[in-house]
Amino acid sequence: MSVEGLERQTRNYLSNNVPQIQQHGGNFEVREVDESKGTATVAIGGACSGCGIAPMTMKAIEQRLPESVDGLEDVEVVRSGGPRAAVMPSKTDDMEEMDEYEDYSPPF
Repeated sequence: MSVEGLERQTRNYLSNNVPQIQQHGGNFEVREVDESKGTATVAIGGACSGCGIAPMTMKAIEQRLPESVDGLEDVEVVRSGGPRAAVMPSKTDDMEEMDEYEDYSPPF
């Protein structure tokens, strides 16, 4: 599969299966795809900044995207920088350590 194909599939999955990102004023960007390694980096931003469930959404994308896109083995979700910044870092780091978020399963 070409990089464009893997990138397109990743973008389509996010658009179709995680519409709440855009519906709630957030955005995502497929930053990098490495077909040979089967990896992708996705950045989220916009209204995701400071959202209480953004860390959970990030984890869910990291887990579910490789399960849904053929040829994709690993996904890293990062915060957008600048005006598209996502998720206050101190909150994200704290939330990632909380047991309450370990088994969170969003409806996508």
